[in-house]
Amino acid sequence: MNKNEPAVKVEVLANMSFEETRVAILENGRLAELMWERRGEINIVGNIYKATVENVLPGISSAFVNIGYEKNAYLYISDVLGEDKKNIEKILKKGQEVMVQVVKDAIGTKGMKITMDVTLPGRFLVLTPHQSFVGVSKNIEDNEERHKLNEMVQELAAKHLHGMGCIVRTEAEEATKDELEREVKYLYRQWQSVQSKFETQPAPSLLHEDMDAVLQVARDILSENVFVYMLDNEKDYENVINFVSKNSPELKDKVKLYKGKTPIFEAFDIEEEIKNLRKIKLPLPNGGSIIIQEAESLCAIDVNTGKFTGNKSQEETVTQTNIEAAQEIAHQLRLRNIGGIIVIDFIDMKKASSRHRVVEALGNAVRRDRAKIRILPITRLGLVEMTRERKKESTGSLLTDECPQCHGSGRVLSAESMRIKIQREIYDLTHGRPGGNLRIVLHPELADKIRPQQSAIEQNIHRSMKIQADPQLSWEDYKIVLE
Repeated sequence: MNKNEPAVKVEVLANMSFEETRVAILENGRLAELMWERRGEINIVGNIYKATVENVLPGISSAFVNIGYEKNAYLYISDVLGEDKKNIEKILKKGQEVMVQVVKDAIGTKGMKITMDVTLPGRFLVLTPHQSFVGVSKNIEDNEERHKLNEMVQELAAKHLHGMGCIVRTEAEEATKDELEREVKYLYRQWQSVQSKFETQPAPSLLHEDMDAVLQVARDILSENVFVYMLDNEKDYENVINFVSKNSPELKDKVKLYKGKTPIFEAFDIEEEIKNLRKIKLPLPNGGSIIIQEAESLCAIDVNTGKFTGNKSQEETVTQTNIEAAQEIAHQLRLRNIGGIIVIDFIDMKKASSRHRVVEALGNAVRRDRAKIRILPITRLGLVEMTRERKKESTGSLLTDECPQCHGSGRVLSAESMRIKIQREIYDLTHGRPGGNLRIVLHPELADKIRPQQSAIEQNIHRSMKIQADPQLSWEDYKIVLE
């Protein structure tokens, strides 16, 4: 990060419930990023597998690979290890056993995307076993620091990695040589373990499982720049403390256990912000607005002036609104985890210099986003095309299903989200105390979906309950009656 930029106060809050883990990243008090992990769902991005090639399709330079799940994973030619410029059918054969890593979850109708160029991330370094290149993250902009890190890691790689490469992460800025050497050795041992399993285990099988969300945050985000990492679950807190004590003991004091009676996300007003994630139209401070319309593989964003007229020329007023919109769009893409192709329809500007200012503002606004982003030049019509790396489904897709009452023209909370929300509210109302009965009144279709899980909910809330259907209620309305 550029040292001339103003410091950002980063706070990380983690909320664990029966069914999901939610991690919120706040920057200067504003929610900037959300991470979700649900117990019942398979989270396999970063996992390494011994897999079997099922089909090789030369026509699309791709292969479908069995990694042990119902749906085969997708492997494109650029992610295959082998001689450059060779056709895929000359590198891979049906039935061949290969080592692969999941780089993107199954999203919509698309299956998981995998690569044979596996990597092992650590806190300071990413080991690249199939590459020999040793490099430094471009986010470390201080030339003196880059040179120092490059020299240290080149020496450590030559000493310990036996021809393998690695990338120095941004978190390695100001790391000591001892810390880097400890991690190089650890990652090398981890790779030897993966190789050993590949040679002895049958295909398909899991060779290496990536960390859960709570520990990933400790590895990837927790740094001197983070003010606090607060967790509301004692077991996860202890796991993070143990991890940080081994890897970055100087950060141990930043990890805190939340003991408040008010649920952590309510105490910090995050629940209210999560509700706003489903809004399509968002106001801008000056009276303009943006409209976000998300589809499976494309997101269209429209910018409107609203009532803002400004005190200067129309061109300057429009440009100011577009710059403000660009900053809010960057924030919302990261917060909602919207990926793929994004088309932004800015308000038309006549001057090329104005269009340049807006694209520059958008580029500056996405700098803190951890996803890879590419922005194309703005057109004369005010359209900007950009891509944002997508590894998992967006927050909107995670939280919502197609509405059965409006036949897909809108979105509602999914039955799973409703069940977790109701269960959390019951637990908050009763403070987890056992005993007593309660009745939940729901929309009939939602009641039918939740009834099969009634016994599990009763175990979680330590109370017996009745589920009652009421056709007068809408999908997201419900009543909790303590009896």
